[in-house]
Amino acid sequence: MIFDSHAHYDDESFDEDREQVIRELEKNNIIGVLNCGASIQGARDSVKLADKYDFFYAAVGIHPEYADKLNENILDELRELAKNPKVKAIGEIGLDYYYEENPEKQVQKDAFIKQMKLAKELELPVVIHDRDAHRDTLEIIRKFPEVRGVVHCFSGSPEFAEECLKLGYYIGCTGVVTFKNAKKIIEVLKTVPMDRILVETDCPYMAPVPYRGKRNRSDYIKFVIEKISEIKDISTEDIEQVTIKNTKSLFKI
Repeated sequence: MIFDSHAHYDDESFDEDREQVIRELEKNNIIGVLNCGASIQGARDSVKLADKYDFFYAAVGIHPEYADKLNENILDELRELAKNPKVKAIGEIGLDYYYEENPEKQVQKDAFIKQMKLAKELELPVVIHDRDAHRDTLEIIRKFPEVRGVVHCFSGSPEFAEECLKLGYYIGCTGVVTFKNAKKIIEVLKTVPMDRILVETDCPYMAPVPYRGKRNRSDYIKFVIEKISEIKDISTEDIEQVTIKNTKSLFKI
């Protein structure tokens, strides 16, 4: 059994067969999916998916790519969406300094801080996107010691992971761990205790080997779990159970 702690089934790549894929997931022992909004439309669609499918839950937030779109009206709408009992987190929020076309750093930081404040106000955990912005991400989450969450698709060092763990955060592991050049996340996983690891797809992205480059889906997490099993020398069954427990604990499911 698997709980996918981070997915984007609202993505247009699922437009032609979304319902079929989701029904297949249910048959393939996927017991839970947290669908994470990136834009305000993505947040709305995530809530619709959570309302439609029993095993789906939603996170609502504005990704750093759209940080310049965040305003008081959108914050108010996120607050309203979060009243739905199936909304379990504010996310995906954070910083992305990788793409030059993204909004400037200060705009991203301002949007991140506003949404961290919203999470604190609503007493919800956060789903954090952090790409090439480890220092600023850590600086901001330290300002909100009451807030917990997950750093999804973790790409930092073992030292950065340790600082996140100290603040009560979980480490999200995707199909990247199966890639040949995945030395960094493997070193991180060696040091992170099992009770702080979440498994995720970030689908339709980040498909694990042997599906790398293809559209990802929640049942492919089995390849992520197999790799973690190899790294931690723990049975796949135990990893499934622990990561389900971790996801339910963080998101109060």
